[in-house]
Amino acid sequence: MAQSANYDATSIQVLEGLEAVRRRPGMYVGGTDLKALHHLVYEVVDNSIDEALAGACTRIEITIHADSTVTVEDNGRGIPVDIHPEKKISALTVVMTTLHAGGKFGGGGYKVSGGLHGVGVSAVNALSEWCEVEVKRGGQVHLQRFERGYPKEPVKVIGKARENETGTKTTYKFDPTIFKEGNLDYRFDTLSQRFREMAFVTRGVTIHFVDERANHEMTFYFEGGINSFVRYLNRNRETLHPAMYIEKTVEGIGIEAAVQYTDAFTESVYSFANTINTIDGGTHMTGLRSALTRVINDYARKNSLLKDADPNFTGDDTREGLTAIVSVKHPDPQFESQTKVKLMNPEVQTYVQQVAGEAFSSFLEENPQAAKAIVAKCLTSSRARDAARKARDLVIRKSALESMTLPGKLADCSERDSHKTELYIVEGDSAGGSAKQGRDRHFQAILPLRGKILNTERARLDKILGNNEVKALISALGMGIGDSLDVEGLRYGRVIIMTDADVDGSHIRTLLLTFFFRYMPQLIEDGHLYIAQPPLYRLEHKKQVRYLYSDTEKEAHIKELGKDSEKASLQRYKGLGEMNPEQLWETTMNPENRTLLLVTVEDAAEADRTFDMLMGDAVDPRRKFIQTHAKKVRNLDI
Repeated sequence: MAQSANYDATSIQVLEGLEAVRRRPGMYVGGTDLKALHHLVYEVVDNSIDEALAGACTRIEITIHADSTVTVEDNGRGIPVDIHPEKKISALTVVMTTLHAGGKFGGGGYKVSGGLHGVGVSAVNALSEWCEVEVKRGGQVHLQRFERGYPKEPVKVIGKARENETGTKTTYKFDPTIFKEGNLDYRFDTLSQRFREMAFVTRGVTIHFVDERANHEMTFYFEGGINSFVRYLNRNRETLHPAMYIEKTVEGIGIEAAVQYTDAFTESVYSFANTINTIDGGTHMTGLRSALTRVINDYARKNSLLKDADPNFTGDDTREGLTAIVSVKHPDPQFESQTKVKLMNPEVQTYVQQVAGEAFSSFLEENPQAAKAIVAKCLTSSRARDAARKARDLVIRKSALESMTLPGKLADCSERDSHKTELYIVEGDSAGGSAKQGRDRHFQAILPLRGKILNTERARLDKILGNNEVKALISALGMGIGDSLDVEGLRYGRVIIMTDADVDGSHIRTLLLTFFFRYMPQLIEDGHLYIAQPPLYRLEHKKQVRYLYSDTEKEAHIKELGKDSEKASLQRYKGLGEMNPEQLWETTMNPENRTLLLVTVEDAAEADRTFDMLMGDAVDPRRKFIQTHAKKVRNLDI
């Protein structure tokens, strides 16, 4: 390859401070999408949470204004405004415009902090159209305004603060020239879930969240901390014992854990480091899990609940029905990546294992009834897991013997490159017939399901693997299930759920989503799962046909036609089977025209609770949920 002749020192661009953030937002806040937009809010709130962790703040007010500007105000100590000894400008200006600046590096300002490697608030400033910071400190109110990261003027005094009144108030508007994907705007539900988590893991702080765009308001305050969090997650489950809670500091590292077993068949374990939700876990999560497995095995052996001939419980056996939170406060956390999804400090594993192990061991000794219930649950789980293993081996062995025979009802495609292929999961034979005829058989495969698949929220894996529809699904996808799950084996790059737009259709869709969420979560995490959007109406007017996908669209179109609408013929599709193959292709399967919804799980804890509530045994919470959301439902057939 020919080298450019003048590649010298002048070719190396030095990006001054915040210019680098604006040039490469992905490196600092993970991109320019909705997740990154929310990340800006979390960064500012994290600074207030750090003040709360330092014992200096008890209240945080977050407001999204009607024009989508955001204000975060706390009653902490206020960012220092005096002149920085080296930079010779106000410390406030330094914090807002310099990467890796702040009170988190010398160890003097904060013992522990959650802010993003000191990049936080300066990155928010860099990615904002404008940002104003108001500081109450030393009896005065100070203000500084920035535009796209640069200060418009030095810090100025704009008024007096009440005696002993301190705090920081940051208002910013995200820069639309950077966050320009679609109509990006903050989501109240996503933010409120995050603030709820923050309040759970920062005991004694009140977080008040107001969204002026839609008149929403929520206040979070939990005296019980993560103990309250466990109770919140389990409020639709039958619990086996009161929650066990432990709090201890080892070598300057604060460790908190809350543990409670329920009658569920899955686990709900979440970990936090310096109040940040480490969604990929890490050493604190590993420490907690191994402590529980070891203690349960020791107890069961000592009390002859496990016979000599019985093997020890595995981690999977002791995690069934477990709800637990582990939260650590570390002065020097090591994360796997910039956006902190996994804690890496090796010493944390040892300390958590030790602290949780001792506490849980004492808990079992002091609560023999709870201990017996937990061990009985593990025994049942172990036997079911054994049966599931045999059933799974049978499914896999049978496939291997039949040289990977695919289910008979699957209409496969000819393309073998999984990056190009799609599998439509369709309900019923008539829709399946239409889809098989209407598809592009080069890259689109069809798997019709008969009736409703098993509710996997209320069944163990051995029963699930005995269900023919589930078996067909597993063998069509080709990636196994449970312990043998391997995404590499996935035969289709897109897995698309295509059901009728009625109550039965949405029930089947929920059953399938429950199955994927519980047993093939990687399918969702890696962005392979979609939901098709078939049209609700076919409108024909003067030989012109239009397909309409919602009632709003239908009403708008009829209004547009005016008096002429009387001459139009309107057909409401009850199900996919009512469409002929050409119509189904044109509206729902042709990549040129169709609309697909990508299935994502933004907040696993909330999704876990919702699936549990919608698909579990408790009726009351489900009734309440349906009554609350009934007004928002489209396409409700009664």
